Amino acid sequence: MRLENKVAVITGAASGFGEGMAKRFAQEGARVVVADLNAKGAERVANEIGEAAIWTQTDVSLRSEFDEMVYAAKSAFGRIDIMVNNAGYTHRNGDMLKVDEDTFDLITAVNMKAIYHAALAVVPIMDRQGGGVILTTASTAGLRPRPGLTWYNASKGWAITAAKSMAVELAPKNIRVNCLCPVAGETGMLEKFMGADTPEIRETFRASIPLGRLSTPLDIANAALWLASDEAAFITGVALEVDGGRCI
Repeated sequence: MRLENKVAVITGAASGFGEGMAKRFAQEGARVVVADLNAKGAERVANEIGEAAIWTQTDVSLRSEFDEMVYAAKSAFGRIDIMVNNAGYTHRNGDMLKVDEDTFDLITAVNMKAIYHAALAVVPIMDRQGGGVILTTASTAGLRPRPGLTWYNASKGWAITAAKSMAVELAPKNIRVNCLCPVAGETGMLEKFMGADTPEIRETFRASIPLGRLSTPLDIANAALWLASDEAAFITGVALEVDGGRCI
């Protein structure tokens, strides 16, 4: 029970990597706030976890909704030990000049500004509690960017740099900050990452991964579990590649 008596808030937790983390954290003793813009999905995940979880409908691009999410977490569980910035958004793989401004703004709001909102909301709480953990789901795209996802890649590079800088600044408060860098996996955004979902394109993606497969929510959840646990008490400022060797 590596997260016993811990409370974790996870955004984008109604599906994919976030759902995997929510369920894995609960298995290890955490109480979990399942936050997502998709209320029906968040409710489903929380119900499947049981009494150790609550759900909130949260638009991470808005500070006011972060405050409501934090209020719900504190009301239900009394504290926040782990904040996982997992919600993400991307444009479709293609010409960078054909990404419209509204899509660009949404990418920056969800992948970048939400990290700022989260820090403002939870760092004071963690400071009063004597410490905590902040995790961000970044991407291999932020480490080894490739053509076709330029603005998404840039947002994930920003997220990695933010995590490293936050780690240094928040270390005196005993708040550890790390990020995960998954390779593409079976999530709702996979089709956009590939541009189109065909057997041929999937094979091209798999062929770029030395271990020969896409990532799974459990792969990411297990990595997040370790970083969030006391086993990683001396780990901060790390961008952990969970990629089957993709970034080598």
